[in-house]
Amino acid sequence: MKRNRFLRALKFAFFAILFLAVFTFFVMRLWNWLMPALFGWHLITYWQALGLLVLSKILFGGGGFRGGPHRHWRWRGRMMERWEHMTPEEREKFRNSMRGRCGHFSASPVEPKA
Repeated sequence: MKRNRFLRALKFAFFAILFLAVFTFFVMRLWNWLMPALFGWHLITYWQALGLLVLSKILFGGGGFRGGPHRHWRWRGRMMERWEHMTPEEREKFRNSMRGRCGHFSASPVEPKA
């Protein structure tokens, strides 16, 4: 069973590296096709295209790592679940605590539908 996991991990690593290599090649080709013609910028090498991908990952994140763009929706779902399990007194206490921190909070927010 451990051998099977090792082979699966090796296969995953191989395809991940292959995907990255092909994706980097397409970024390089698109840059070299569009940017010099549109803006008069220089051609870039394969390694510069890879550097652009790494830089964009650092600056903009995403890609499903560390939550990605849907992190907000998971948080909202957890909060809605907590809200449903609160008693009316707990809800009112929560509303009052949020009034001081988050600006205007309406007195009667829309209750979640069951």
